[in-house]
Amino acid sequence: MPKLFKNYPILAICLFIAIMLLPNLETLQVSIMEARNFITAREMLNNDHWFLTTMNNVARYQKPPLPAWLSALSGIIFGTNSLFAMRLPAVFMVMLAGSFMYFLSSTILKGRTHSMINALVLITSFYVIGITFEAPSDIFTHAFMLVSIYFLFKLFKTEEKKLKHTVCAGIFLGLSILAKGPISIYALLLPFLIAYGFAFKYKNIKQKLPLILSAIVLGLLIGGSWYLYVKLQDPQTLDAIANRETSTWTGYNTRPIYYYWSFFTQSGIWTIPAFISLLYPYLKKRVSHYKAYKFSFIWTITAVILLSLIPMKKSRYLMPVLIPLAFNIGFYIEYLIRKFRILKDKRETLPVYFNFGLIGLIGIAFPIIMFVLFKTELQNHLFQFVLASIVLFTIGVFIFLQLKAKAIKNVFLLTVLFFASVFVFVLPLSEAFKNETYNGLSNLNEENQQRDIRLYAINYIAPETIWEYGDIIPEVKRESKRYVFPKDNKFGILVNAMSPENEAEIRSNYNVNKIATYDLNHFGSDSNQNNPRLKSVFYILEKK
Repeated sequence: MPKLFKNYPILAICLFIAIMLLPNLETLQVSIMEARNFITAREMLNNDHWFLTTMNNVARYQKPPLPAWLSALSGIIFGTNSLFAMRLPAVFMVMLAGSFMYFLSSTILKGRTHSMINALVLITSFYVIGITFEAPSDIFTHAFMLVSIYFLFKLFKTEEKKLKHTVCAGIFLGLSILAKGPISIYALLLPFLIAYGFAFKYKNIKQKLPLILSAIVLGLLIGGSWYLYVKLQDPQTLDAIANRETSTWTGYNTRPIYYYWSFFTQSGIWTIPAFISLLYPYLKKRVSHYKAYKFSFIWTITAVILLSLIPMKKSRYLMPVLIPLAFNIGFYIEYLIRKFRILKDKRETLPVYFNFGLIGLIGIAFPIIMFVLFKTELQNHLFQFVLASIVLFTIGVFIFLQLKAKAIKNVFLLTVLFFASVFVFVLPLSEAFKNETYNGLSNLNEENQQRDIRLYAINYIAPETIWEYGDIIPEVKRESKRYVFPKDNKFGILVNAMSPENEAEIRSNYNVNKIATYDLNHFGSDSNQNNPRLKSVFYILEKK
């Protein structure tokens, strides 16, 4: 594998991500943001809603359609109800981000090893992977923007292939906008432009300004094309959605300006190296490329500051910061690889031993802790447990051995391998802790077709439920404080929660037969991750 990384870096990055993510791509529970995108993709294929996008047959213009387009294309190959198909494009975006982190780094640093370190740190940062499942649009918009930034950097620094760099920068800027609007312009591109100015200066900017403006205009034309189409075709709905979305950014989920101060913890296993890499006075004299370090440091800090100025804050909004932060962490890792064998100051060596020693200890202790705490749950998953234990224990032992030998390059690669092994070997064990009352409704659509009844929703049904059902579930509306039921003599309803008054109203007109309770929670009712909105009750109603 090390030779593969050295001789074929992009192939190695993509292969590593594929091995890490693809085997268990369907294991994790579908998130609400995923479900919305996946339903939209399915309705593109089933109902031909490619531009006037919908979710449950209701206009969904809150997010641009590019991620759903790509999921729909994947669905053509693997099937419209395939979770693997829907998630596959997001995996490709991780590959794209890792590859262009390498390209950007190698352009700046002129070195393969350091560039590969940056790429590996990025694709093993906790929230870079987590965001592909929690909110997949984010990995699309920021991966495309990273590509655009790479070509802009080439445009700034070189005199060759200026037209190619201009066009590519514009195209990928447009794709970023088509993935999630202009958010990445603010969170990633603007901090990059500021950092570049401070670190490298804008030389010969007047001569290149027309090309830069051309790239921006091209990007805005591509990115704005869908918005313009919807504005022309369905202006009232778009305006109403835009007004609601604008109000949420100023009045919903507001947090204090210091809310993001712990941003470096989102890098997961790189938390301590991330923190140390941000100690600018300490590291600036130790890095091998000062200007590049200054660039990544300013890029990271500026991104955090700009995001902190927005009143609405969520942890996942910090994901774009992990891109320049990975670049920044790479300087610290590269310094350790070069100098750790000769370091004597315990203030420098102890954090290294603590960080990587802790990871090694987790690997070694994994079999014991899991067996002691979850012996009962693991009884039916012994093969997966033993396999995961052997792998993590072995990696943990080797981390300690390489730490003792002060071979930090090997320690770094083992840490990367540890992260990947958790996804490959530990993730399947989540099935051992699945909620005993879990009851999916993937067969309900077919059962209702056999009953010759249609299904409707009352009050609220979670997007995850609609996704698993496999078809549209029309909502029963309320007018003048009463339900407007369909004219069918017999039909099904899916209910998340219903007040006694609502139930009395329904029973006054229909014979109500409770058929089943569905629970999509992967965790039991005593878990803080058990979500009531993922529960629903299925009734069949027949007119009296």
